[in-house]
This record gives sequence, structure tokens and C-alpha cells, in this order.
Amino acid sequence: MAAVTIAVASDHAGFAFKESVKELLEDMGYIVLDLGTHSEQSVDYPDFADALARALDDGRANRGVAICGSGFGIAMAANRHRNVRAVVCHNTTEAHLARQHNDANVIAFGARTMGMETVVDSLKTFLVTEFEGGRHVPRVAKLS
Repeated sequence: MAAVTIAVASDHAGFAFKESVKELLEDMGYIVLDLGTHSEQSVDYPDFADALARALDDGRANRGVAICGSGFGIAMAANRHRNVRAVVCHNTTEAHLARQHNDANVIAFGARTMGMETVVDSLKTFLVTEFEGGRHVPRVAKLS
């Protein structure tokens, strides 16, 4: 596998999950760019979504993982950026389709709503699934 960098970002609610995700990604051979937060002290998720979007935009990361309490807030904040296609995924089917049909480049998880086993399976699926292209290209282009 060529060196692929995955940016990870979370708020305080997602901090513990982020730490576990970092370890998993490193074990899988990915380079991890940890954008914080670095503790369970209360922070604002939009700040970390913005950092993730910048890392994708400037080429420091190929894809991203965003984590907050529900996954929704950090995904919404990330999607304010034209270069981000963030999706909250609750299972491998959603992760597969988000990549295959939508060329999603950020997967978001809810630390308060999901179990780590589901996160692991969904993340692995997200990372190995390729964008199908074809009829989806014009639709995805309209997002950017």
C-alpha cells in the first residue's frame, strides 16, 4: 500500500474513540494525522471539523475520520467546506455506498451512539472501497 494519510479529528465526546481509531489505523499501515482534540476537556466540534477540512484541502491527508457525540455535528460542520464529503455511517453498507456512489472522503462516527466494533468494521469498509465513477461523477462534481 502506498503511504496514505488519514486525518482524525474529534471533540471531547469523541476523544476516547479517536484514540482507538488512531491505533487501528496505524496497525493497518496508515499514516495518522491527529488534529485533536487531545483530552476530554470541553471543546467546540466545528473547530476540529475546520482543521480536518484544511488538512484535506492542502493535501496533508487523503481521507478523514471525524468523531463527536452523535457524529452529526462534526459531519455538518465539515460539510460546510466544498472539498469535504462527510457522511455519518452506522454500518458497513452505508460506508460502502458512501464511498462507491458518493466518493465520500470523511467518515463520521458518534461516540455516544455507536459501539467500537461497528466503528472498526465501517471504517475498514470505508477505507478499502473505491469510488465507482461513471454515472456518479457528474453528481459528485456538483457537490464541489
